[in-house]
Amino acid sequence: MDLETRDLYPGISKQITPERFTRVDRSVQAFFKKTLTSMSDGLPFIITGDIPAMWLRDSTWQVKPLLRSKHPKVIDLLADLSRSQIKLFLKDPYANAFNPGPSGACWHKDFPDQSLWVFERKFELDSWASILYLARKISEQYGYTDHFDGNFEAALEVMINLAKKEQNHDRDSYIFRRDGSPPHDSLSHLGRGAPVGVTGMVYSAFRPSDDACTYGYLIPSNLFFMSELKKLRFAGFETQAAQLASEIGKGVREFGVIDGKFAYEVDGLGNSLFMDDANVPSLLSLPYLEVLSSENLEYQITRDLVLSEENPYFFKGALAMGVGSQHTPKNFVWPIAIAMAALTSNSPTEQISALDILDNTDAGSGQMHESFHVDDSSKFTREWFSWADMTYVDLVLESINYSFE
Repeated sequence: MDLETRDLYPGISKQITPERFTRVDRSVQAFFKKTLTSMSDGLPFIITGDIPAMWLRDSTWQVKPLLRSKHPKVIDLLADLSRSQIKLFLKDPYANAFNPGPSGACWHKDFPDQSLWVFERKFELDSWASILYLARKISEQYGYTDHFDGNFEAALEVMINLAKKEQNHDRDSYIFRRDGSPPHDSLSHLGRGAPVGVTGMVYSAFRPSDDACTYGYLIPSNLFFMSELKKLRFAGFETQAAQLASEIGKGVREFGVIDGKFAYEVDGLGNSLFMDDANVPSLLSLPYLEVLSSENLEYQITRDLVLSEENPYFFKGALAMGVGSQHTPKNFVWPIAIAMAALTSNSPTEQISALDILDNTDAGSGQMHESFHVDDSSKFTREWFSWADMTYVDLVLESINYSFE
């Protein structure tokens, strides 16, 4: 797709510095020219960057800044991407990443009957929430509803039924062991994960980082899924969605809020984990996800923990401070998390400061990495991460309060 950044965001070049516009333009053009391909039926397929597969979650956040454009081609692309996500979800609702066709390519074949469409089959609740989020935002932003078709209806039926099933998770129903890989690439307890009690929340085997959950109820993912279920407007499903959302919310209140702040994971048996990860959904990102207000007291208390040394994945150095991940080395922070702290701060000053840091920590590459060392940005992971690029674009747009109205 050939689209000029100036056409997507009229007037933007006059609202930011030429240097910053160059970076925005580079990120947007890389998205269109390097990540955007198509499946055999013409529907879009968006690779995550330097890995040639499409993650349901990543693809939503890669197009998030495009929701600020009203270009007709963008609206068509977003609607078709929603259709792509639904198509792939229906291939395997427990998978997180897919191929553009039944090629059999995969990160690792973890299940003997793994679909040839599936690049990785890690069950991540946020994948479902991300699908619902994109579909809803298209409708709200543009008044477009044609993507709410028969396939969307079929996907909702599958999703809600599976969510109900995973409220009472059977540990023998999904076993994930990946021999020869880091421990966080497999579920504990011989691939079955830690025991969980029934809470009303929905089980998630893996985090948005693709790392295994320590405890099976991932609070940010449950809150995100709950939020989207509450906002679902599709005939025949609103009552079921509202009931499920109510049960999840009750479970979060009873088990996931401890001493006035949100835990990251709990098991419903008395165990909890207080931390946050760079990947979205995170506890830090809850206002960005429209789950709650940034002024919410529990969020504010939680945010203070996340952005402090109480969070084992918070790192601070000479160049930057922010949230990293079990997924990457110690003292490596993620550009996504730096941007997310600014996007949820409601402070233009903090947003500009974060953009300056991101501009100056790309090791001269002109593109965002997955993570970098807080004292030496020449040490980084992943050569190119489109999600980080596009979150940078979203932060630029937010910093100038850009709107297509």
